[in-house]
Amino acid sequence: MTAASAARSILTRLHDVMASRLHAQAKLNQVVEIIGESLDSEVCSIYLLREGMLELFATRGLNQSAVHVTRMAIGEGLTGTIAERVETLNLAEAAAHPDFQYRPETGEEKFHSFAGVPIVRRERAVGVLCVQHVDPRRYEEVEIEALQTVAMVLSELISNAELVDDEDVLGANADQTSPEILKGLTLVKGLAMGTAVFHQPRIHVEHMVAEDTEAERQRVLTAFDKMREQIDRMAGQAEFGKGGEHEEVLQTYKMFAYDEGWTRRINEAIDSGLTAEAAIERVQQRTRMRMRQIDDPLLADRMHDLEDLANRLLRIVSGQLGTAATLGLRSDTILLARNLGPAELLEYDKRRLKGVILEEGSLTAHVVIVARAMGVPVIGRIRSLRALVRDGDQLLVDGDAGTATVRPSQSMQDAFEARFAKSKERQAGYAKLKDVRPVTRDGVRVHVMINAGLRDDTAMLNLTGADGIGLFRTEFQFLVAAALPQRERQTRLYRDVLEAAGDRPVVFRTVDVGGDKALPYLRVDAADQEENPAMGWRALRLALEREGLMKVQARALLEAAAGRTLNVMFPMVSEPWEFDEARAVFEEQRLLLKNNRKMLPETINYGAMLEVPSLAEMLDVLLPKLAFLSIGTNDLTQFLFAADRSNPKLAERYDWVSPAILRFLRRIVVSNQDHGVSLGICGEMGGRRLEALALIGLGYNRLSITPAAVGPIKELVCKLDASEIRTAMEGWLANPPADMRATLRQWAQEHELDVD
Repeated sequence: MTAASAARSILTRLHDVMASRLHAQAKLNQVVEIIGESLDSEVCSIYLLREGMLELFATRGLNQSAVHVTRMAIGEGLTGTIAERVETLNLAEAAAHPDFQYRPETGEEKFHSFAGVPIVRRERAVGVLCVQHVDPRRYEEVEIEALQTVAMVLSELISNAELVDDEDVLGANADQTSPEILKGLTLVKGLAMGTAVFHQPRIHVEHMVAEDTEAERQRVLTAFDKMREQIDRMAGQAEFGKGGEHEEVLQTYKMFAYDEGWTRRINEAIDSGLTAEAAIERVQQRTRMRMRQIDDPLLADRMHDLEDLANRLLRIVSGQLGTAATLGLRSDTILLARNLGPAELLEYDKRRLKGVILEEGSLTAHVVIVARAMGVPVIGRIRSLRALVRDGDQLLVDGDAGTATVRPSQSMQDAFEARFAKSKERQAGYAKLKDVRPVTRDGVRVHVMINAGLRDDTAMLNLTGADGIGLFRTEFQFLVAAALPQRERQTRLYRDVLEAAGDRPVVFRTVDVGGDKALPYLRVDAADQEENPAMGWRALRLALEREGLMKVQARALLEAAAGRTLNVMFPMVSEPWEFDEARAVFEEQRLLLKNNRKMLPETINYGAMLEVPSLAEMLDVLLPKLAFLSIGTNDLTQFLFAADRSNPKLAERYDWVSPAILRFLRRIVVSNQDHGVSLGICGEMGGRRLEALALIGLGYNRLSITPAAVGPIKELVCKLDASEIRTAMEGWLANPPADMRATLRQWAQEHELDVD
């Protein structure tokens, strides 16, 4: 007898029981009789989770007086162990197992062999199906598989009969109504609250028993064909290139997609009488049980790949292909996902997307760059989200602390809302400064501009009253595209940005990709994989080598700025010759357009970003060639301190008000005194009030920052006397205090300035 025929024999009889008008208890009583007879087992029992305890609901072979009396906690006894670990036990001698517990009221002392399987609902054990026999023997694999298949069908019966509480279905051994604080990694700061929505809605299999086995088999075969087409198409797309991580992932996907063993196991599950969806879920359950036993992280990752692929197959066969973005957000939402791509994030309604929680994620991930531009708080590195959070749970996201509160109590919610309201109140106060020019009390004009990268970001110019866009990150268009953006698309974006800005300046930074912002459609040979991508083949280095990429972008910017002023800035210039070569590419394209009688920009201002410390040694050569110079404080600081800014262990070494960085920044101001080039700061440093105070003290009067920081910085500028902080800063740089941050904060308090 095969596993399929054994299960089919039982399911055929169970189908009639489930279709009958008997009440749930009578059905379970018949179920244990059918399973016991079919497997020639003297005992068959069903335990169900009620109020957090496993309760004996039906039995054949044990004392009937124990039904609804015998109860065990999760983890208690063999039955509790099966539920806790969501795994199968098959024992020739039950009493020899360390977790065995004898319950005298059941009369089970004469039975030696024991086998039990979890009854799973939504990935949680909500009960246990077990069999026992007088003779010491291990149950055959065919019997165990039959039990596992029957357990799946029982989960449907149990759910339909409402024999298990919703809390138990969703929470199992955890109290899923009480608050829980999840600790992760801050990826984008900010506060947010909303209801939990998973990026990929889980497919809940509702119909288990098949009416027509051949029809179900055909549905699976069709779904496999579609899935394989999708994987082959993904593997063939230019965006994945050749070699490297993407190809490795896709090769693993292809290996599983064409794996005959996987296909055979699903077909065997259909043979046993399951629907296509139930068969896929049945095989997935076995995979999950195997995953729990795997210690090797590489093998565990491969099993995760199979899990992802099975979810894809399940969505295809059920016809539920869309993500939560396709279905649309109905209220303020916190989005949950294993990981996200930047294009996927941009599909969501920005009015309702309030925050994001990822199981993975890193500070340099593309989705984090886009989320920061959108002003959406993001927390990463929170494992097992589906086990901890339900769809529709209330969530409080504290991006500042890197925590998320699930199902908050009323007092927690009240405190968070008060904090949130205070934050909004401050934002409303900043909004009143929209039309106020940021001028210090002693008449120094500070230009407060915004960093942007998306077409929609231009709306923030009017909302904040910023002086312009001091940094437009052109790479966002490249990061969210499946292939290199065509010149026409680039031109359209740049023109739209200039038109939205009106008479306010826009500084376009040429594409800064490569390194930790790798474009999958730009091929990198395996031999060229970088150990330290932040200091590798990226930004201007990549653009000068891939001259075609830079020529296309130069042409697009020149055409978009026809009749206007074009401000173009080259990133990561480390020596003057790099600036010269980049400028030459633009000038070559300008002459080409001129010869073709195309309309040109009225003025072209060329600038550079100082992020690489070596450039500071060559400013006397470079400054005469520049219209402006912007200091990229994010990269500059990590290069100066040799401290990776994405490494939490080095956070204390990455201090923007360290005397070392302040002296370096002051050197640049002094080097520029004879040249009069416009100096500015691009990066998070300029958007923090304490750091902005220091920068103004050093002589910087142009800050390009996140839109959310414009109001607070304007408020600071208007209350500040620039000459006072500049005098104080000269003294501190000459004789640095032990704690520059504390010194600056004390000075601000004495001058009634809020720098928090």
